[in-house]
Amino acid sequence: MTLTRRSWLAVAAAAGAAACTRADDDTVRFWAMGREGEVAAELLAGFEREHPGIHVRIEQLPWSAAHEKLLTAFAGDATPDIAQLGNSWLPEFVALGAVEPLDDLLKKSPEVDAGDYFPGIWDSNRFDGAVHGVPWYVDTRLLFYRRDLLAQAGFDAPPRDWPEWLRVMDAVKRRAGEDRYAILLPLNEYDPLVALSLQTGEPLLRDGGRFGNFRGAGFRRAWAFYLSMFERHLAPPASSNEIANLWNEFARGYFSFYITGPWQIGEFRRRLPPDLQSAWATAPLPGPDGPGASIAGGSSLAIFRRSRRKSAAWKLVQYLSRPAVQQRFHAITGNLPPRRSAWAHAALAQDAPTRAFGEQLERVRTVPKVPEWERIATELRIVTEAVVRREMGAEQGLVQLDLRADRILEKRRWMLDRQGAA
Repeated sequence: MTLTRRSWLAVAAAAGAAACTRADDDTVRFWAMGREGEVAAELLAGFEREHPGIHVRIEQLPWSAAHEKLLTAFAGDATPDIAQLGNSWLPEFVALGAVEPLDDLLKKSPEVDAGDYFPGIWDSNRFDGAVHGVPWYVDTRLLFYRRDLLAQAGFDAPPRDWPEWLRVMDAVKRRAGEDRYAILLPLNEYDPLVALSLQTGEPLLRDGGRFGNFRGAGFRRAWAFYLSMFERHLAPPASSNEIANLWNEFARGYFSFYITGPWQIGEFRRRLPPDLQSAWATAPLPGPDGPGASIAGGSSLAIFRRSRRKSAAWKLVQYLSRPAVQQRFHAITGNLPPRRSAWAHAALAQDAPTRAFGEQLERVRTVPKVPEWERIATELRIVTEAVVRREMGAEQGLVQLDLRADRILEKRRWMLDRQGAA
């Protein structure tokens, strides 16, 4: 049979389309954010050597645009196969039905051992009894402090509970004088107050996340302790934008305590002068009656339901979950591993500022697992600043927090009530 020119073109086009489809079928689309997106390729050479039939195409997204792009991709049926999702974003994508439950895959996986993960971090990926993500790296908050200034005030160890913490801060403040403080609690950061609230053991939202619980006894206790640090002039009523240079101010003793995350270890080492490198340290957060909990943060790896390459994507999750790969990831980025076994590496186990994070990660708790949490946290920041600046009373602030949270959660209540009625 002789083919016409048009027939030859049709056959060639079909063959080309088939080749593209085969190539595309072998390609896993991986969306990663910020610095993680920049370095992910360095981790994947080993994966592609082990799996020569799988190619990973990384798309790096800036954190500022990532959330909107993920939602747009979901609406347009254009989600990647796998993505890095911040732990506070995961509830939203679970509620949308966008990400795959992983329990069946986990049961068959010798690589991903749930018992090796810090419990609070693993729990942040569990929704309604099912796991929807595997922690990739972890984040939490604890104390950075000037141990030399504590020693001058008569204390040779960091505080372990709230009453002792107040005693230490009072002593530091007395030595520092009127123009300096014991602690920096930036009013544009809600994480310190949230961490203190999680220590009380009461949920920040009640009735299955339907209503705010800010007038409950637990939050009231954390609220009173947090505000007392401003009332006693232990903390300046200022946002981080009002601090000219955080590291310079820490170096000159403007404040002695700061609640922040692991990325600051590298910053303190780079930015503080050499003669102060032995003068600062880290310590787990004090709690109401002993060592306290902190926030379970970080990012997880999630597989999207609409992916046609779930098997290949899961192989990638397993590879990135290996302790040795997590140790290399830490070496490149400074991000902390979520698996306890990865912490046996000398860079983590023998580094004093980092070791405190390992201790704190044994005591972390999740923020409310509702898609609306970030909006509620923003209102928490706004109301807290108004109370500290005396534009609103403390009790009025609690009332406002519940009112604003309840307003934000109105649609959630409606949806949950409809599900119950059905």
